[in-house]
Amino acid sequence: MNLENIDTEKWLQLGLDYGLKILGAIVIWIIGSWVIKKILKATKKVMSIGDYDESLQKFLLNLLSWTLKIVLIIVVLGTVGVETTSFAAILAAAGLAVGLALQGSLGNFAGGVLIMIFKPIKIGDLVEAQGEIGVVKEIEIFTTKLTGLSNREIIIPNGSLSNGNIINYSTEGTRRVDLTFGVGYDSDIKKTKEVLMNVLTSHPKVLKTPEPSVNVSELADSSINFAVRPWCHTDDYWAVYFGITEDVKEALDKSGIEIPYPHQVEIRKQG
Repeated sequence: MNLENIDTEKWLQLGLDYGLKILGAIVIWIIGSWVIKKILKATKKVMSIGDYDESLQKFLLNLLSWTLKIVLIIVVLGTVGVETTSFAAILAAAGLAVGLALQGSLGNFAGGVLIMIFKPIKIGDLVEAQGEIGVVKEIEIFTTKLTGLSNREIIIPNGSLSNGNIINYSTEGTRRVDLTFGVGYDSDIKKTKEVLMNVLTSHPKVLKTPEPSVNVSELADSSINFAVRPWCHTDDYWAVYFGITEDVKEALDKSGIEIPYPHQVEIRKQG
C-alpha cells in the first residue's frame, strides 16, 4: 500500500470539500449582500413615502442593516461548517442582557419610534404633556425637547410622553380663550353683556367664526361672573388673552360698571 497516494487523495478530497464550501459561502455572501441592499433600498423608499422623520429613517435603516448582516454572517459560517448554534445562543443571551440593562432606555426608544411614526406632535406645536407646557423644539429617539413659555428647555423621556396624555393646541389651528370677569350685583346684565361683546368684536385678532360668546357663568358671593369666550389663531392666544383683559377693564370703567373687590367690615363692641 502506498501511503503517499493515500495522503494525497485525502488532502485532495479535503481541499475539494472545503473548496466547495468556501465557494458556496462566497456565493451566498455576494447574493445575500445584494438582497440586503435591495431590502434596504425598498425600506427607505417606503419610509420616504410615509414621510418618516429623517433621524428615525437613519436609525431604523442602520438597525435593519446590522440585523440582516448578522443573519447573513451566521448563514455563511454555517455553510463553511462552523457550528452556529452556540454562536446564536451567545448572541441571544447578550441581547437579553443588554435588553434588561437598558430596559428604561428601550422603553424611551420604543416611545420615540411611536411618536415619529404616528406623529401626535411635530416640531413647532404647542403641547401640554407630563405637567409641562411648551413648543416642541426637537424630537429625538429617546427624548423630546420643548421650549417652555418662559423660554425654559424642557426634556421629556419619550416613554413617558407616548404613554401619557398629550394636549396639542396647534393641531386645529385655532384656540378658544377662556376668561371670566365679575361685576357688581347692581350692574345691568344685558348692558354688561353688550359691553363685553363689543370688546370681543372690536379686537382685531378675535375670529368671527367661531363666534365669540358672553354668558353669565356664576352668581358668586360678591359678583356676577361672566364667561367670556373669544376664538383666535393659536399663535395669537396670549395677545388675545392679555389684550381682552386690558380692554375689558377700560370698557367697564368707561360704562360705569363696577368690578367688585374684597371689602373688610370692622365690627366693634361697646363695653
